[in-house]
Amino acid sequence: MESLSIVLVAIGGYGNNYVKALLQEGDNYGIEIVGAVDPYPESCINLEELKRRKIPIFSDLEEFYKIKKANLAVISSPIHFHCKQTITALENGSNVLCEKPAAATIQEIYRMIETRDRTQLKVAIGFQWAYDQAYISLKNDVMKGLLGKPKRLKTLVLWPRNMAYYRRSNWAGRKMDNNGNWILDSVANNATAHFLHNMLHLLGKSIESSTRPIEVTAELYKANPIENFDTSAIRVLTEDRVEILFYATHAVRNQVGPIFIYEFESAIVAYNEPTIPESTNKLIARFKDGNIKDYGSPNHSSVRKLWKTIDAIRGKDIVYCPLESAMAHTLTINGAQESTPEIIDFPEEIIRREGDPVLNWVEGLEETLKYCYREGILPSETNVSWAKPGKKISLIDYIKFPTR
Repeated sequence: MESLSIVLVAIGGYGNNYVKALLQEGDNYGIEIVGAVDPYPESCINLEELKRRKIPIFSDLEEFYKIKKANLAVISSPIHFHCKQTITALENGSNVLCEKPAAATIQEIYRMIETRDRTQLKVAIGFQWAYDQAYISLKNDVMKGLLGKPKRLKTLVLWPRNMAYYRRSNWAGRKMDNNGNWILDSVANNATAHFLHNMLHLLGKSIESSTRPIEVTAELYKANPIENFDTSAIRVLTEDRVEILFYATHAVRNQVGPIFIYEFESAIVAYNEPTIPESTNKLIARFKDGNIKDYGSPNHSSVRKLWKTIDAIRGKDIVYCPLESAMAHTLTINGAQESTPEIIDFPEEIIRREGDPVLNWVEGLEETLKYCYREGILPSETNVSWAKPGKKISLIDYIKFPTR
């Protein structure tokens, strides 16, 4: 097997997963780590092993390329670095695996696509399930029409996050950095982003593509002292007039989900759906004729995306989540931010604070979002007093965030 060289960009946080995988299994795949890039490498759990193997560590990517080359750059840095670092890697001859989301804004993704096409290299985005075998099996059946036409897809994710989560970095929960670069970090653009992308990707016409959203209405709220939202209810209309509903929050006490129901003409696909017990941690299709198909359990912690991207670079496989697929998610997020440009604060009287670090959670929010999920509505379409409707934003010909 021909050796393939890798530079790891950001080796703390999620980047630790790639470091661990490559140290443990890299030899089996013919991989050589030729460098790591991180201004604060101390947060890497395997830092001592990298040093023991004499792998050089650089403070920025430009410094690495002054003296080194790599076949692949694996980028796990914060959102607002994705575009610049991907372009830098491509311009220096490296293929790229970049963590999700692809970038903060749609215009950045267009720049990344232009550079990728000009350099004729590959860029994969790390939306986990696009590379997962259970999910791929489901998508193949959807593309074959075995489930009938899609009607409505909806997902609920209630994941509590305390103030330690927002204090872990200087960009968490922020719309923009101090230099004016968009970040748009939020519950829907970071921790739960996979589950919004899954719905868009599943409806794509090919195994690696997503459907294009053409309209979005979003209600964005916050209980935490942050710039952006910690709670979202988003309605998307796709190019094929399929409704997608996404409910996600960090401002609750209890962890719930991800739960989803994908409705098709001939079947319902469920995951962790209480009304379909077989779907606990499994992708299950229940057909109208009574038959059930078990697609298996998606692996949330897998780095399969790394190995599949390496196969794609060697010409043995495709890129399962290219920039065009990830763009559907960023387009939705950009539209959502414009739908509720000023994030709505939950009323102080229903915010509860407990623990150390403090968890800010909203009384009744869990029940409201569960109800909205069941009924396929947004909070403003219920009788809760704090809810405010967002503007309907067209995403047709949407090429720049913000539009004004």
